[in-house]
Amino acid sequence: MTSLGKLVFIDQRTGDDDSYLTAEDQRLTLAYENLEEMPQNLVYNFGSFVRILDLSHNKFRCLDFLCHFENLSSLILDHNEVDSNVQFPSLPSLKLLWLNHNKIKDLFPFIRNLNNSVPNLKYLSLMGNAAAPSYLNGGTFYEYLQYRLFVISWFPNLIHLDDRVVSEDQKNEAHRLFRRPFLERLSISTSRSSYLRVIQEKFVSFFGSVERYFPNAQNARNTVI
Repeated sequence: MTSLGKLVFIDQRTGDDDSYLTAEDQRLTLAYENLEEMPQNLVYNFGSFVRILDLSHNKFRCLDFLCHFENLSSLILDHNEVDSNVQFPSLPSLKLLWLNHNKIKDLFPFIRNLNNSVPNLKYLSLMGNAAAPSYLNGGTFYEYLQYRLFVISWFPNLIHLDDRVVSEDQKNEAHRLFRRPFLERLSISTSRSSYLRVIQEKFVSFFGSVERYFPNAQNARNTVI
């Protein structure tokens, strides 16, 4: 694991020499550095090598610099300033993304844009955002379930969302409820409020059979850490 101080020291001593890179250095940790932007020397020297990037507990809002980390497999952005309008660059290798405790308020079109940039996610966590309802932020189980199935519908490879495994039943029901290309055409031709209203109407018709997919629905709680 490599800290910011170590990286600056190495850069000053070695310049372009990458002989110090080891398997361990494929993980870059810059947590708690109060960063709003990624230092350019780190992007230049490490962007192509890093596989796991931990930027938690900073002040990142713009993520354009991630285009230089094209080999990322895991990205941790907990406790930053990322909002619903963020644009991720294309990161087809990314499998794990944590965005807990950010400023994401609107699930759509955020989740559609995220899918366009990181379509191969297997692990996604959005806990602690207004867009991810939980009993800790005033959300009902109905809202949580609607959110969960909607997110699952966009990521066919997802195996873990927030604090829970994604089941095959959930995948099947998410696909049935939010089948595309119908919703894709709808999202282009209608306003966001109309789009979400159609989704809600579809979801209401499903809610009566929720116990088939969530046997403990009335007692379920999703945990925000």
